[in-house]
Order: sequence, then C-alpha cells, then structure tokens
Amino acid sequence: MTDPAPMPAFARQARLAGVLYLLIIVAGLGAELGLRGPLIDLDDAAGTAAAILAAPGQFRLAIAADLVMALCDAGLAILLYLIFRAASPGLALSAMVFRLIQTVLIAANLMALQAAWLLISGPGARVGANALALVFLDLHGHGYDLGLVFFGVNSLIMGLLVWRSGHFAKIFGAGLAIAGLVYLIGSGLRFFSPEWSEAFVPAYLLTILAETAFCIRLLFQRNPL
Repeated sequence: MTDPAPMPAFARQARLAGVLYLLIIVAGLGAELGLRGPLIDLDDAAGTAAAILAAPGQFRLAIAADLVMALCDAGLAILLYLIFRAASPGLALSAMVFRLIQTVLIAANLMALQAAWLLISGPGARVGANALALVFLDLHGHGYDLGLVFFGVNSLIMGLLVWRSGHFAKIFGAGLAIAGLVYLIGSGLRFFSPEWSEAFVPAYLLTILAETAFCIRLLFQRNPL
C-alpha cells in the first residue's frame, strides 16, 4: 500500500475539500429551501407562476446557486479521490465516479427549471403554459432525487473509506454511511411509494448533520490521525 498523501499536501487538500463541501451545503440548501422552495406550490400552477414572475431574480439565483453547487461537487469529487486513493484506490475511484454521475444529473436537471421559466415568462404564453411549467418544476424534483440515488451510493462508499482510512474518527464514516442509506431510501420512496415520501422528509436532517460534521472535520484538518 502506498503511503498517505504527505503533509502538508494532505492537510491542504482536506481543507480545500472542506471549503468546497461548505459551499455545496450552503448553496444546495439555500437554493432548495431558501430561494426556490417558497415560490413553488405543486398544487397551484397559477400561484406558482405568479410567485416566480413576481420574484424572477430569486428564481434565477436559485438556478445559479445550484450551478455553483454542481461545480463545487465536481471539484470535491476529485479532491476526495486524491485524499483517499492511498487507503483504497478502487473504492476511492468508485466514490468519485458515483459522485460525478450525481453532479452531471443535477446540473443537466437545471434545464427543467429553465424550461419552466421560459414557459411562464415568454411573450404570448399559451393557455396551459402554467400547468406545463409546473410539470417541469415537478420533473426537476424527481431529477434531483435521481441524482441522489448515485450520491447515496457515493456516501456509502465514502463512509467505508473514512472508516478504514485512519485519517478520521470512525464516527464520521458511520455518519456518511447512514446519510447514504437515507438518500437511497428517500429517493426510492419518491419514485416507487410517493405517498410515504413526505413522511420521510425529517430523516434528511441526519444527512445534513452527518455531512456538516464531516465538512467541519475537513476544514480543521491538520495532521493525519
């Protein structure tokens, strides 16, 4: 087995990964909960269209925040591979691939939001445009959950990598693995048992806690344990 990344390279990579992770958390939660969420009601097409048209900057900023998140996610995928490849090259590569697939899906899925915007804001919008725009907004939610299927697999692999690496306390690995299970179960419910999906939403607090804890640990990395 090759030696872990030498200091100070290891600490530098870990801290940079922590910065990107923090940006991902802030941008992702900000876009979904702070910016886009208050504008969308999937039971009210006309009300949703009116809310978006009344706050176009807020809607566009949500798209921009998601794009920032995707860009940071790609960078984080590469950095985490560099950090953990010494511990297990195969697992580290697998984790990077699954995270990058998630990144591509979420970035491409932003076109659903853009399509909704074009439908409700275009000149001479046709009858039914609001309803069709709502379909695209709902499709974006499903596309996001599809991306989280791959991120769930990534989180399970990352949990195993963190557990085995010796660089971090094993509790961080356990937390990431639990987050992975939550993502997989939540996305599965969204697609196959949507009637249970809303009841499962509080479980996502576990993912926020686990990922934020690991993010903070990366930010304050100095020496390998």
